[in-house]
Amino acid sequence: MDAGVAVLLQAMGVGLAIAAPVGPIGLLVIQRTLNHGTTVGLATGMGAAVADAVYGAIGAFGVMALITLLQAARVPLALGGSAFLLWLAWRTWRAVPAAPASAASAGSSGARIWSSFGSTVLLTLANPATIVSFIAVFGALASRAVPVSPWIMVAGVLAGSALWWLLLSVLVGRLRSRFDTRARRWVNRLSALMLAGFAVWQWTVLLAGST
Repeated sequence: MDAGVAVLLQAMGVGLAIAAPVGPIGLLVIQRTLNHGTTVGLATGMGAAVADAVYGAIGAFGVMALITLLQAARVPLALGGSAFLLWLAWRTWRAVPAAPASAASAGSSGARIWSSFGSTVLLTLANPATIVSFIAVFGALASRAVPVSPWIMVAGVLAGSALWWLLLSVLVGRLRSRFDTRARRWVNRLSALMLAGFAVWQWTVLLAGST
């Protein structure tokens, strides 16, 4: 197998593996797909995929000054990311689920799509676990004996992450007609509690690491 193809597939696996575990972004994709449709859910996931590709590029190109800066900024990034999660949890808890018909007609507005995309770009970039994961994995891939373009690794991460979010949003989108307004309200509340739980857990880890 060509070295470039092999690295591309490995990078796709990295992007898929980092995107797939259930976390705040996955919850947001599910909740927004149920409430606003597949397009908004996919936009949410693509925000995470783009942020993954940004960190992938930093790791692949070995921008040491930026890597050092990001590692030094892990604590403020984690604090900001946790605060953002709590804000999203509050908004999700207060959200009033639209009826299926009105959600289908109004859910995919341009403003909502870009808002969903932008919020997950920021949330993913503020996740310290993402920073550490990509620096470690791409450092290993970049040190391969056969040189390949770093852009191949970046493209692989973007493709792998985007593939996961596409599959998830399409699957949930196919099931959304089975969720009435009452069921969507419970999904919102459960998502809000879990988002808040992720924020509290992140703060707990920071406190434990500082003692």
